[in-house]
Amino acid sequence: MKNSLLSRFIPKQNKFFPLLNQLSQIVLNASRLLIDSMEYDTPEKRQEFYHNIKALEKEGDQMIQRIFMELGQTFITPFDREDIHDLASSIDDVVDRIHSASKRIAIYNPYTISSSGKKLAILILQGASLICKAMNNLEALNKDSSKLKDYCSQLHEIENRADEVYELFIMQLFNEEMNGIELIKTKEIMQELEKTTDAADHVGKVLKNIIVKYA
Repeated sequence: MKNSLLSRFIPKQNKFFPLLNQLSQIVLNASRLLIDSMEYDTPEKRQEFYHNIKALEKEGDQMIQRIFMELGQTFITPFDREDIHDLASSIDDVVDRIHSASKRIAIYNPYTISSSGKKLAILILQGASLICKAMNNLEALNKDSSKLKDYCSQLHEIENRADEVYELFIMQLFNEEMNGIELIKTKEIMQELEKTTDAADHVGKVLKNIIVKYA
């Protein structure tokens, strides 16, 4: 009751919305680089894209630390601290997964990236775009949550499509790839790409919990 009364007189800090927007933009930029990297099959170009994505991953870490610092210093927040913490962390996890996939491509240097791998990268980009749209609409949650709910549903649909692409590819891989080393390389890269769509879907799940609590 005291907190409810106090919140009427102390404005809630909206600094977290632009910070979350910036973090989601890092996800989008990293996903674009991931797609671009798949157009090259030389070790040098793969290393170049990996280092660029790594720089974005570090930028994401710095943004997360800033958000956590603000959480510790801000008296009244737009949502519960735990919800902001979980949302920011889930978005950062997508950047981490993109970084991990790019790292494997650079280190393993497979012969080529399959069309299925490129499909997963496109789905990752689509998920990143939805996360950006969701963060742009987060501040208007109390007025209209329909767009946010739709973005969450689309993120889940993307994850389902990614599962289908991954499962079909793995079946083909074990039936057709005769080079054991190349099989392991490709399987691990595809796993990281698929896990990235899982991470994007998790952002939607965290966002759903926020919608239930505050919409």
